[in-house]
Amino acid sequence: MDLQPIGQSVVHGRIQPSAPIAVGILGFGGLGQAAAQVLATKGEMRLVAAADKQGYAYNPAGLEGITCAAVYQRQGSVGYLDPGGTLSQESIGDLIAEATQVQGYFLALPNLPNSFMAAVVDQFIAAGWRGVLVDALKRTSAMEQIWARREALQAAGITYLTGCGATPGLLTAAAVVAAQSYADIHSIKITFGVGIANWEAYRATIREDIAHLPGYDVDTARAMTDAEVAALLDLTQGVLTLEDMEHADDFMLELAGICDRDRVTVGGVVDTRNPKKPLSTNVQVTGRTFEGKISTHTFTLGDETSMAANVCGPAFGYLKAGAKLHQRGLYGFYTAADVMPQFVR
Repeated sequence: MDLQPIGQSVVHGRIQPSAPIAVGILGFGGLGQAAAQVLATKGEMRLVAAADKQGYAYNPAGLEGITCAAVYQRQGSVGYLDPGGTLSQESIGDLIAEATQVQGYFLALPNLPNSFMAAVVDQFIAAGWRGVLVDALKRTSAMEQIWARREALQAAGITYLTGCGATPGLLTAAAVVAAQSYADIHSIKITFGVGIANWEAYRATIREDIAHLPGYDVDTARAMTDAEVAALLDLTQGVLTLEDMEHADDFMLELAGICDRDRVTVGGVVDTRNPKKPLSTNVQVTGRTFEGKISTHTFTLGDETSMAANVCGPAFGYLKAGAKLHQRGLYGFYTAADVMPQFVR
């Protein structure tokens, strides 16, 4: 369906919000549950749909995110929600067909295998759905598959924003702004620190991180059992150190004309046994000014902000921006480096 008019109007000198945007979340693991919590605090967006591997929940009047999370944690699927839940082995396709009121989706899905997100995009296109899709994709090769569908997305009337999490996403956008001080960009270095108390709360995310380790790839990480993941984390005392990752920040910054992708590096440290960040997340942009001086801008995220906060907040900010683009008839492929996110109140 097409988005209803959104945005703001001015009445008696005051800015008035329009009706909330009806939002769905695909994927209800740790990130999806956190996204539902974020939406619970927002007035400009309303959670109406959610899906996982075994089922989906839909209520045009709104879903209670905390209740959905409790059902998922207790029974393994939001499909058990009563009322509104439906068990299904084709949950995404079935939800797209039924949830006609959903205006935008956050795809909080694991990208294992590497072609999974592109396959989900194909489902939306084939269903004739129109609206806004936002993802938090990490891998360059996965994002390139979405980019290859840019003409199909435009023809379908879908506004797709990719790489809209923390990195890629928040830090990529910060790099675009920081680059404006320079006549030439020498390097962009993104370093992240993630701390979580229990890796099982973010199983898909941790598997994606493992896929970046030497000797591992997407297929081997996907095939690992929970016991094998736990054994690997025992060997590393729960810490994953990641260097020179295949991260889509490089593709996004190259598309935006900031610098060639080989000047972008991404790495970080993930502690799966401690909620405290092992190091501060930051992006460093080094370049030459028009006066010929070499300098570095550094943008650092507060250590108190969690991975979930730094992913879900930007994702919904980009969804709001995407909704405005869609309303203006601007469809197709965009990245977090192309569009400024809009703050969701």
